[in-house]
Amino acid sequence: MKRRSFLKFTGSACTSAFLGSNVSLAGNDVADTKDSSAYINRDLLQYRNQNRSTVVCQNGIVCSSQPLASMAGVDILKAGGNAVDAAICANAMLSLVEPMMCGPGGDLFAIVWNEKEKRLFGLNASGRSPYNWSISKAQELGLKEIPVLGPLSWSVPGCVSGWDALQKRLGRFDLARLLEAPIYYAREGFPVSPVIARSWSLDSTRSSTLTETFTPFDKSVKFGDIFKNPILARFFETIARGGSEAFYQGEIAERIVKFSRANGGRFSMRDFRDHKANWVEPVSTNYRGYDVWELPPNGQGIAALQILNMLEHFDVASLKPNSAEHLHLFIEAKKLAFEDRAVYYADMDFADVPLKHLISKEYGRQRVKLINPKRAAQKVQPGRIKGSSDTIYLTTADKDGNMVSLIQSIYYQWGSGFVPDGMGFCLQNRGQLFSLNPNHLNKLEPHKRPFHTIIPAFMTKDGKPIFSFGVMGGSFQPQGHAQVLMNIIDFGMSVQQAGEQPRVQHSESSTPTGLKMAGGGSVGFERHISDGVKRRLARMGHKINPELGTFGGYQGIWRKQNPGRYFGASDPRKDGCAIGY
Repeated sequence: MKRRSFLKFTGSACTSAFLGSNVSLAGNDVADTKDSSAYINRDLLQYRNQNRSTVVCQNGIVCSSQPLASMAGVDILKAGGNAVDAAICANAMLSLVEPMMCGPGGDLFAIVWNEKEKRLFGLNASGRSPYNWSISKAQELGLKEIPVLGPLSWSVPGCVSGWDALQKRLGRFDLARLLEAPIYYAREGFPVSPVIARSWSLDSTRSSTLTETFTPFDKSVKFGDIFKNPILARFFETIARGGSEAFYQGEIAERIVKFSRANGGRFSMRDFRDHKANWVEPVSTNYRGYDVWELPPNGQGIAALQILNMLEHFDVASLKPNSAEHLHLFIEAKKLAFEDRAVYYADMDFADVPLKHLISKEYGRQRVKLINPKRAAQKVQPGRIKGSSDTIYLTTADKDGNMVSLIQSIYYQWGSGFVPDGMGFCLQNRGQLFSLNPNHLNKLEPHKRPFHTIIPAFMTKDGKPIFSFGVMGGSFQPQGHAQVLMNIIDFGMSVQQAGEQPRVQHSESSTPTGLKMAGGGSVGFERHISDGVKRRLARMGHKINPELGTFGGYQGIWRKQNPGRYFGASDPRKDGCAIGY
């Protein structure tokens, strides 16, 4: 295994960001066509420069997908808050500046290293289906699957319960202090950053509540425009005063339930009163001496562990990164893991998920025998076990050694497409991920958590924390985790380089909602993977997607001791940055 040389790739600056100032351009994303500095070429934006400096610091660091969120989190650290406080503040800020990806109407998961107790905590703050929603009721409506958009896709938002659980157990500052910066910017406004501006488009077919909130004055929002959300500021003020009780037992829940009844939803006050976030034990596998940690289902994190358990049987380090031989092994391992994901992953309060067996080394040894190193599989079956979109990710660390890996989402871009009256945020459509097959472990049932795509990750070595990381991007996330870890562990890259490498995405695997893979699925590529590699993969039997894509958004913090330092990375595919001090 190659030695990682962090100092070799580390810059002296304490921030790493693509700010887009004085970029000369053409294209339509402009704040004011008379101001040439605001022009930006949309095509170049998608494939912009890599090779950022790794950010290194000693006292604390925040890595997120938007600079204001990173800065707000660092301000909390400098004021005496810890990594948990910084993560909550940064998440709330992202709810404002990146509203199509996340917000209080969505769910949250986190893995926290607590330095005092020398252990990891896992938090599942995902919401459950309404009590008044079941397969029989869906069948009465003639549904074969739950609609992607609209009230029938709603599950109770878990985000605020996650903030509350983190703050009360592990934080230092109260919620009122943590929401000061988001409230200020929601009221006073902020300039929309370029990558986020690309995702801000709304068509006229979306709900009026969405367009009225996020396209003020019937004007599309563009890069550089100043956007204000005073309704969200008032929501944050309510939460600052009343905490999570105001959301789940008070006026906010009452407003959402009233909105649900008016729009054909299934919410009741009981759904909100009975909601709670749960502390859970992270689970792990060892990959070449490193313990990689994920959260157990209802999320998909263990798919990354299954992929790594299979890849460990190959000498990946001897291969060229992103060569056909390397990518073939990764894609085949992904196919096998995702077939299990489609069958066995579900809410463990309702389903007998064979968790320990799925992530065991013995099961990995059995499954890896199905990989042909020379040929792509066209059909893949789940293992025979006895008895059995859109997101933000951020990571923080503080001067005391605490580290947070946090991911939060409203699922699809703009979630379900509905904004409750007087709230200023979208309700998620995470309930769309239930299966309507009555024999499926992930079947729709009242007060049940759906299968979830968002997954934070962490890595330790010899019981010590070394890496907090995540890769947003729907079903791509386990693939992103595995690719980042191979880049670091097998290929010796720095944490920044590991996230900048071109990625591939295998699509069209079987899903937890009942769809089946046909013809082996297809493989998509980012820019800079050569045509020769694609031709070689095609000859091995892979179906190649000819269109270039952009997959995921990564943030990561690597920790080194004696002396203590943090090495922060932020994905150039997003607007964000790592800021440390």
